[in-house]
Amino acid sequence: MTISSNRNTDAPDWIAAAQKHLWLPYTQMKTVAPPLPAAATDGARIILADGRELVDGIASWWTACHGYNHPHIRAAVEAQLARLPHVMLGGLVTEPAARLAQRLANLTPGDLDHVFFSESGSVSVEIGMKMAIQYWINQGKHGRRKFVCFRYGYHGDTLGTMSVCDPEEGMHTLFRGALLEQFLVDVPQSKDDLHTLDAFLRTHRDEIAAVMIEPLVQGAGGMKFHSPEILAATRALCDKHGHLLILDEIFTGFGRTGSMFACQQAAVVPDIMTLSKALTGGTMALAATIARSHIYDAFLSEADEAALMHGPTFMGNPLACAAANASLDLFESEPRLEAVTRIGTHLRAALEPCRAIDGVADVRTLGAIGVIELATMRDSAWLKQRFIEQGVWLRPFGDIIYTTPPLTVTEAELTRITDAMVNTTREWAAR
Repeated sequence: MTISSNRNTDAPDWIAAAQKHLWLPYTQMKTVAPPLPAAATDGARIILADGRELVDGIASWWTACHGYNHPHIRAAVEAQLARLPHVMLGGLVTEPAARLAQRLANLTPGDLDHVFFSESGSVSVEIGMKMAIQYWINQGKHGRRKFVCFRYGYHGDTLGTMSVCDPEEGMHTLFRGALLEQFLVDVPQSKDDLHTLDAFLRTHRDEIAAVMIEPLVQGAGGMKFHSPEILAATRALCDKHGHLLILDEIFTGFGRTGSMFACQQAAVVPDIMTLSKALTGGTMALAATIARSHIYDAFLSEADEAALMHGPTFMGNPLACAAANASLDLFESEPRLEAVTRIGTHLRAALEPCRAIDGVADVRTLGAIGVIELATMRDSAWLKQRFIEQGVWLRPFGDIIYTTPPLTVTEAELTRITDAMVNTTREWAAR
């Protein structure tokens, strides 16, 4: 489809209901402008009710890796819907869930062989935290209940996951005092930093349940990058001091950084990995917490209380698992990782001129992630509106303008995104 200039000025009647009853995320409902009515999607585009089309530069919060409405995923979901939309996973099992668990175990590195499903990324992290704590309890070590997390880290909005996010991060500062207290440290950037982390992990060994980090890219904390070498060194320190390592690959998994999972660039196998977002190709909600064999084995016992007592109602939903299996089919049959290389090459060349713009602090790219970091954020609402006016859907936050497009984005669509980012940044600097 092409960007349309034809507009139907009559707002759909459901917009009034949305404005009256729908509570939007991360939004001050008293002052926010009315949201845009999305009526359809196609490929990398969102079609609005008035006929306008926006190239989606963020793949709906990093989920739509194959673009929207991919016929293979749609057909798989339709076939599953006709057969069996859902049954509880307690005492029953379905083919889509069983096959997806097997495929994820084969796809993830090392012996990450045991898959626990849930409905959202935040919940998958909470499950990983429970696994880590109970892993130690089942071995008679009841004091290892705290987590080492990292400045600029983000792992979700539920109460438990908020405790392992950066407490200075704007979405969660109000809840300080209501959250469990964890160990917050800086992501190492040098040998001296690694020595500091080494000493910390040694000092607090008997208190730590696990170390948790987003590998290579801290997403919602500001698209902060660290090297594969730093990740590998962190794994080595965990091994040295007997700590579990949880890798949150909810954003970075499924090709976004250039490899299927970011940890593969560091040849690191975590003890627990969390996945969501692009798991179903952006079709519907599904998440997975995947454990290595030694974690799983710690829950095997004649005693019922040693079992992991967790069970989301819709865990392993067959419709979502069918979508995820179809998404994995596409990674096998279509050149997604090659597309990431193409996108990355384009982003590096197209965004580099922004380094010379006043007020730009940094430009960085990794895989299919492109970031313009501003010295200070101002006029974020104006920035969002200017992107819409140029036919692009982008959502600047914090001090960054960023893009994480669908991996199926065309070169023309990608050019529209990067042209809008560069031109709007220049306009922003001149204001």
